[in-house]
Amino acid sequence: MSGTFLGMPAFPKAAREAVRDTTLRGNLRHATHTIRDKRAKAVAELADWQRLREAGSRIKDMTLRHLDDYLVQLEASVTAAGGTVHWAADAEEANRIVTGLVKATGETEVVKVKSMATQEIGLNEALAAEGIHAYETDLAELIVQLGDDRPSHILVPAIHRNRGEIRDIFREKMASWGRPAPEGLTDIPADLAEAARLHLREKFLRAKVAISGANFMVAETGTLVVFESEGNGRMCLTLPETLISVVGIEKTVPTWQDLEVFLQTLPRSSTAERMNPYTSMWTGTADGDGPRTFHLVLLDNGRTDALADDIGRQALRCIRCSACLNVCPVYERAGGHAYGSVYPGPIGAILSPQLRGTTSEIDASLPYASSLCGACYEVCPVAIDIPEVLVHLRERVAGQGGPGRRLEKAAMKAATWAMDHPAAMAAGERLASRTRALHPKRPPGATAWTESRDLPELPEEPFRDWWRRTGGGKNRA
Repeated sequence: MSGTFLGMPAFPKAAREAVRDTTLRGNLRHATHTIRDKRAKAVAELADWQRLREAGSRIKDMTLRHLDDYLVQLEASVTAAGGTVHWAADAEEANRIVTGLVKATGETEVVKVKSMATQEIGLNEALAAEGIHAYETDLAELIVQLGDDRPSHILVPAIHRNRGEIRDIFREKMASWGRPAPEGLTDIPADLAEAARLHLREKFLRAKVAISGANFMVAETGTLVVFESEGNGRMCLTLPETLISVVGIEKTVPTWQDLEVFLQTLPRSSTAERMNPYTSMWTGTADGDGPRTFHLVLLDNGRTDALADDIGRQALRCIRCSACLNVCPVYERAGGHAYGSVYPGPIGAILSPQLRGTTSEIDASLPYASSLCGACYEVCPVAIDIPEVLVHLRERVAGQGGPGRRLEKAAMKAATWAMDHPAAMAAGERLASRTRALHPKRPPGATAWTESRDLPELPEEPFRDWWRRTGGGKNRA
């Protein structure tokens, strides 16, 4: 990936600061609870939800196992339909390709339909360095861009902002980016949406180049698919003369029949809708309809490294629904910015360290940004076992050594030995119980834990001794 957000500290420090922001916590609590409650109702309407979930998981796994073949098929299909395919090994190459394509048109402005891949690689900054202005057209992305901010949620990038804050951003910043906000703009949602519509309309009608992402790419036909709720995607995908799509290679599905599963699961799991308002599909170019030139940039940027990991590769199943964020107690309290990546929440905690590696302080901290409660796995529409991958990545981080890691690794080895020797384990438990009055409240090595919680008190008697003495609780006095 292109790197962490500039200046971001490791997750524990960023989260510690975020939880002190009462406005942020209120915004997150209201939004995540509302979304997840609606989602639960939408999912409950389908009696075969678990079968759809399993089908989605199997389709993704099968595709990932044969991804090399499907990508070659996808390239052939897109080329046959009149498009041009480019391969980008990393963020630098992708930015160079896209910047070159835009400069070749002679244009200095582009409109964008929401694309996490372009945020991942820092495309807007790369374009700006070449004198090209990129305008976000998704409402939430527009709010983030105008506010000189960063996205904090996969589905709702401006989830950390309330209506009053959005009104103030529009009033103060819209004029410097184009059409100013209407006089007397209020924080009523309809008024805010109308201000955004008027501001964006002139950009849609003027732009000659658009940049998009895609939710899915169908290998058999070369068709790209975008799900969205506002219509901005439809405007970006049909009006400009040149369309450039930057898409991660894992977004491939083999056939239209496979796509049908995700047409059911993604809307319900993300926006809690039976069907998203706008599903845009395009296959190459066509005379008199849509862009005259189409480029597809297939982005690796660490994905093949993740693919090589038997446990970690399941993160590439992700269809970016954001359901895991909305049920995560850690995300609800810390917010998305604490993760230092365009991919926040539980999925970000396993995806970012695989795409970027675990050598940086923040990426090494992300696998620990979880309580391992398992709620994320329960709601995932493609059954990614996020807790399993988190533990797997923690093992990787611990194996790297470094401050605190050597002690952790030694502790794990000692615990493994003790659990392999039941007699020693039992003796240690008895000793710990008999000396419990002497135990410090904040023992060495546990200070980070005890800063915000109390260690549980040891019982007077170890469980196995109690079990033996009472016959499994049957002979209690």
